[in-house]
Amino acid sequence: MSLSETVSEIDHLSEEQRECIENCTRATEVCEWCADECLGSEEMEECARLCRDVADIASLHARLMARDSDYSGHLAEACAEACEDCADECESHDADHCQQCAEVLRDCAETCRSMA
Repeated sequence: MSLSETVSEIDHLSEEQRECIENCTRATEVCEWCADECLGSEEMEECARLCRDVADIASLHARLMARDSDYSGHLAEACAEACEDCADECESHDADHCQQCAEVLRDCAETCRSMA
């Protein structure tokens, strides 16, 4: 079962929440990949650090939304801000993984902002 199919089974979610969960999950995955690719390079330390932060925040935000937590709205703002900061950092690097990460993070930031 795909993530979209799984998320669609959660009755209490709006379409916007479903999209946000999917974007947060994609952000988590791409940030883990980007951070791993950046490891070992001194000039990429900040990128790796921000990507790891986003992966943790986005993953938590998706889980809180899935269980209809009262705290998910508060975390949405932090997630959007972290995604934007990380996307800015990723865009400053030429690496393909950084560029792909930035693109996914912009989408995640947008949907998280709408949840805040």
